[in-house]
Amino acid sequence: MTNLYPGYDVLAKRRTPSWNEKTRAVIDHRLAIPREPRFLSPELFVILEAFCARILPQPSDRPPVPLAALVDTKLFTNLQDGFRYSQMPDQGEAWRCGLMALDEAARAHYDRGFTALSGEQQDDVLRRMERGELSGGALGDMPAEMFFEHRAVLDIVSSYYAHPTAWSEMGFGGPASPRGYVRMGLDRRDPWEAAEAKSDEEEHARRENQGVG
Repeated sequence: MTNLYPGYDVLAKRRTPSWNEKTRAVIDHRLAIPREPRFLSPELFVILEAFCARILPQPSDRPPVPLAALVDTKLFTNLQDGFRYSQMPDQGEAWRCGLMALDEAARAHYDRGFTALSGEQQDDVLRRMERGELSGGALGDMPAEMFFEHRAVLDIVSSYYAHPTAWSEMGFGGPASPRGYVRMGLDRRDPWEAAEAKSDEEEHARRENQGVG
């Protein structure tokens, strides 16, 4: 993965007018979440870690966003989405059932638990879940495809992009209060926002378009 914002760290904005005390407190709390499970059992937590690693692989040249811990914290604090599909149980029960179902499917197809499978085998089990081919057992009446799309992927991806590491990766400055964002149009940025690094070819084309030799 190419780093489009080399050297940019959104946490450097901590004491600037971009962040107020409320923002600093929220981010500090987010960065300090425990890495051990508080809602899920240790056995289900390691399945969740493997699940997260297949859904959203992360670069090896930086500390990873603790996706499993963020999802577990959401469940532990009972942070709800504000809605729930009628075919789905409460989010905590949905996650417990979904993770157990992954392990059941792994043992049924490969005679090993989900965490013992190769990455390719884990992807096969996840695709079966995504296509709705898993049913019964730990899933009960919960549709496998609904758990995959509307619970698992939603929670994992949302957790990733709520973390400052992901903000630095995409050049986002985080909530800007009290300063605010002004230049809101396409391909425009405020002076305090991160500047995307350009490849040599892109920079050459830009200079040519501007008539710069």
